[in-house]
Amino acid sequence: MIPVTKPFLPKIQDFESYVNSIWERQWLTNNGPLVNELELKLKNYLGIKHLLYVSNGTMALQLAINALELKGEVITTPFSFVATSNSLVWEGCKPVFVDIDGETFNIDPKKIEEAITPQTSAILATHVYGNPCDIDAIQRIADRYSLKVIYDAAHCFGTKYKNKSIFEYGDISTTSFHATKLFHTIEGGAVFTQCPELLKKMASMRNFGHNGPDEFSELGINGKNCEFHAAMGLCNLKQVDEILDKRRLLSFYYWRALSTLKATYPKLNADLDYNYAYFPVLFDDEQLMLKCMKALENEKIYCRRYFYPALSALPFLNPAFMPVCESVAKRILCLPLYHTLTSSDLDLITRIMLRVQNYDMQNEIIPSSLTVTKNGQLDTAY
Repeated sequence: MIPVTKPFLPKIQDFESYVNSIWERQWLTNNGPLVNELELKLKNYLGIKHLLYVSNGTMALQLAINALELKGEVITTPFSFVATSNSLVWEGCKPVFVDIDGETFNIDPKKIEEAITPQTSAILATHVYGNPCDIDAIQRIADRYSLKVIYDAAHCFGTKYKNKSIFEYGDISTTSFHATKLFHTIEGGAVFTQCPELLKKMASMRNFGHNGPDEFSELGINGKNCEFHAAMGLCNLKQVDEILDKRRLLSFYYWRALSTLKATYPKLNADLDYNYAYFPVLFDDEQLMLKCMKALENEKIYCRRYFYPALSALPFLNPAFMPVCESVAKRILCLPLYHTLTSSDLDLITRIMLRVQNYDMQNEIIPSSLTVTKNGQLDTAY
């Protein structure tokens, strides 16, 4: 079986050495020494001044929304994991969807301004697949209308924009260290800001609002993480450069092998050092994508329609018609990508896909009777 992803695991002896130290100290959570060590080493590795290690990426978003005291409407993308929009609703804000750019799959800055109202307080954008948004354009809009900016950078560990960590942009950036990510702590996440006051506020908020043993400065929550998760992060951080290099090689292998596939790939930002977090394929049509996915599954090779459906189509998230996003969401497929994949695995995957495209004309899978074409127009030809 080839799954869409596998978590990287260090040598068990390395992890055990940290676990033994936890046993000796009997300090399991509440800002323990391994959590502090991980925060320091992450800051050094990423070249940034401020971060807080938290329980998960969703908690990071919720802390960011609360720390910035967002209210009313927040402009966001319909092409992201559901946690992006769920966090807004959970914190009492209204997500206002803006369509995406059909080449980068990130929120389209040209469409943000027309969605701004007197109730708009912020922009929450996702760097999709680790590819930065048009950060400069978004910041210009935010400055013009006095809006806060949060970046959901869950996919972005190791990504740089203009020779700086992607986490340095926006009022607050957030990320996920979930086991599916290229750098993980089993469960975990982080918030990043260049503002010391915001950092201090979020540090209090992640610990129930504590401002000392017997004082509370504000409303807080349990957003802390534990020593065992930090131990996994310390192990994996030692090998993250090797992980990044391997994913880059695998991605280039895919691109070469699939050069004749009827599909395209995200247009990467020109000022980018990319982390190759995923390998998304945008098929020319949904039918070919579905046929490839089924043929791969028949061989126990599992891909993911990441992200599908569009968030703007979910009934509890202020549904809106986003033609570009819905077109992309129907045709996108993320192929297996993880550290232990081999060239033989990729040969098998790509041969199956090309065989489906070039030879398999039977058992066609017909998509829904109503679909959206690449240019965003409704197509009822089916």
